[in-house]
Amino acid sequence: MASLLKVRDTVALHGRIELNQLCREVNGSPAMVLAMLQRLEQMGCVEKVDDIENGCVSGSCKGCPETSKNCETVVYQAKSVH
Repeated sequence: MASLLKVRDTVALHGRIELNQLCREVNGSPAMVLAMLQRLEQMGCVEKVDDIENGCVSGSCKGCPETSKNCETVVYQAKSVH
């Protein structure tokens, strides 16, 4: 079962990770992991990447056939501390 710390550490380890991949890695349901990510976002540990230019993990969103279908890839990244 996923824990808040495990989700935070997994995001930090990857730097940037898509929600479905994160769910697989922490063995949690999308609803549970999303709730944890939202809590981590409130705490300032992670941030959601909304911009398709910066949100695509593979870097090939512009050529992806899914972009014309409103790609719903949800990506989170570790928030840098200043």
